[in-house]
Amino acid sequence: MSSRKAMQLPPLKVLRVKKPNKVEPNPCHLVMNHVLACWASAGFNTAGCANVEAALRACMDKPPAPPIPKNNINYHLNRLSSRLTQRASKHT
Repeated sequence: MSSRKAMQLPPLKVLRVKKPNKVEPNPCHLVMNHVLACWASAGFNTAGCANVEAALRACMDKPPAPPIPKNNINYHLNRLSSRLTQRASKHT
């Protein structure tokens, strides 16, 4: 064991992680942009954009990805904050 004292961190007013949940982008948005760009450049000619439209249809027909479970870190920080702040106030 070392003879050094443990470093004390300053108390926090609020225990919270900002924006722990990330939104996953839709994979079909990129293909949709390609379809719209093709239509804009070809003058809404369906014959010239058939392969891009087929790629969009294939993307839209895929089953949706399973939802990502939400991060519950803020719930647990809120639940345990009273215990953590009591310990911090006892040590000061």
